[in-house]
Amino acid sequence: MSSDIAIKVENLSKCYEIYNTPRDRLKQFVLPRLRQKAGLPPARYYKEFWALKDVSFEVKKGETVGIIGRNGSGKSTLLQIICGTLNPTAGEVKVNGRVAALLELGAGFNPEFTGVENVYMAASLYGLSRAQVDQRFDAIAAFADIGDHLHQPVKTYSSGMYVRLAFAVIAHVDADILVIDEALAVGDAFFTQKCMRFLRTFMKHGTVLFVSHDTASVRSLCNSAIWLDKGVVLDSGSPKDVCDRYLEAFFEANQGKHAERNTHREDNKKLVKNYKDQRQDFINNSNLRNDIEIFEFKPDAASFGKMHAQIVDVSFFGEDGHTLSWVVGGEIVVLRIRALVNSSLQSVIMGFCIKDRLGQSIFGDNTFLTYIDNPFVSYPGDDIVSEFKFQMPRLLPGDYTVSAAIADGNQSDHVQHHWIHDAVAFRSEVSSVVGGIVGIPMLSIELKKHGI
Repeated sequence: MSSDIAIKVENLSKCYEIYNTPRDRLKQFVLPRLRQKAGLPPARYYKEFWALKDVSFEVKKGETVGIIGRNGSGKSTLLQIICGTLNPTAGEVKVNGRVAALLELGAGFNPEFTGVENVYMAASLYGLSRAQVDQRFDAIAAFADIGDHLHQPVKTYSSGMYVRLAFAVIAHVDADILVIDEALAVGDAFFTQKCMRFLRTFMKHGTVLFVSHDTASVRSLCNSAIWLDKGVVLDSGSPKDVCDRYLEAFFEANQGKHAERNTHREDNKKLVKNYKDQRQDFINNSNLRNDIEIFEFKPDAASFGKMHAQIVDVSFFGEDGHTLSWVVGGEIVVLRIRALVNSSLQSVIMGFCIKDRLGQSIFGDNTFLTYIDNPFVSYPGDDIVSEFKFQMPRLLPGDYTVSAAIADGNQSDHVQHHWIHDAVAFRSEVSSVVGGIVGIPMLSIELKKHGI
């Protein structure tokens, strides 16, 4: 195998024997031998289920490859064979480097052992000595952040605590290849963001095999994608192309084949002066309303910077100036970032970025362009505030976070004084009116016959 290949899968197949009853299993164990001795033709008392059929692909070192497919397509079976926890029926897998895996919950830990005991056991399976685990234990415990539960049996853990500990281990075993299943879907927004920051750093030098039902995360994280269906590779290539074809097939399976689209269109350059979504009142008085719960500022959240200025609060306000603990998607909000200045700053820039649970940037902005002709100067002891007023987009259900920052300089050349990750979290409840990552309030929507 070439030295630049991390994983090579060749003609891989996996067959399971499916028995209708335990009695058929016993028959299969005993009767074929008796029939062979008696000179009778062989008989089979099971059905074959091929979880994988002649799967082949290569993953280069440093690549991040996403694997998508519906439930039962063979994704988890493939990962288990690559990790060595399952034997193939045919074909082979060659791996170049140390593999660390986060598979389905329950895999890898002994439920009777404490968290501490499982850390040492799991790390030893990855080739670390006890002395090496001793050196890294504090970092593992800090990453997991489950407190005294480390000393309790893992069978008492919630699914979120289990994933925290499992990910903390694989993040500290010096793996060359990470294999990540859907387990990251479990857990709170802050920990998921921490995991995504680690993954993005790891991707700069390591290899990642990433399984997800979320095509948006595959597009965001991966260099290439593989589409599995009923154990067969249906497509592979760029994440965008593969995900587009996967979603098209999914909708066709549910709604029938789509019609050919008409590519002729005319640009609508009409200036719209209505600045309120005409549906807002209806939506807000129906079960379609997008309620967003906002949590408190976390001053101890992970952060970095020179600290010549420090962010001390990030909050959402209404137009009336009152702090908000709930926001309705589509309504006007003010995001206020407050900072204390410790040294003179000649050109203050303050900004924010809103991310989803996978760490994808949804939207954000900063003050640079507004003050490009008149830089904002600040001195030691100043208490400064930046305010961003906007219509809160309607959001898909899930967890989101706000990261905030203060710097000195310009857009391309600046000193970062305080960047605070996940300063505020918020949760979007069910909404039925979001067709993408976010739903943008419309200035107007019309349906009419052309020319009338």
